[in-house]
Amino acid sequence: MSHGIQLRAVPYDHPDAVKLNDQVQLEYQARYGGEGDETYLDPAMFAPPRGLYLLAYDAQGAPVASGSWRGQDLNDEGYSDGDAELKRMYVIPEARGLGLARRILAELEADALAAGRVRMVLETGDQQPEAIALYLSSGYEMCPKFGYYRLYDSSRCMSKPLRRPS
Repeated sequence: MSHGIQLRAVPYDHPDAVKLNDQVQLEYQARYGGEGDETYLDPAMFAPPRGLYLLAYDAQGAPVASGSWRGQDLNDEGYSDGDAELKRMYVIPEARGLGLARRILAELEADALAAGRVRMVLETGDQQPEAIALYLSSGYEMCPKFGYYRLYDSSRCMSKPLRRPS
């Protein structure tokens, strides 16, 4: 089914992005309890060249996956200058196992590198083993915690230097 999948850049507040965001929040709630991810996000954070919000559409034009990055610089939440933070990586259950997350991840890494970012960082959690496995197999390593959930035991932070393919 990955045939006919198209990646499209959209604004964070695009209706399809909002729809998938609502679904990912329900999944976080199911896995962790609580309200889902309470990190403050604003559409401007994902506006190129300081970020990018991607949706994957199937051959019928339905949104099936999302992923994005936003620029971060040194601050008191543990980020460093030149960071690109991965957000809202999500594939609907019906489209899992097709390599969409890996394809979106590669596109986001290339875009962040082209925008001058030097490191991709992400925060996930201990109830998302499949996400952790994806990132480990894509060259990410555990790193010191950062961001909104940095003091939570369930939080897992990972990073990867962004380099041009040699």
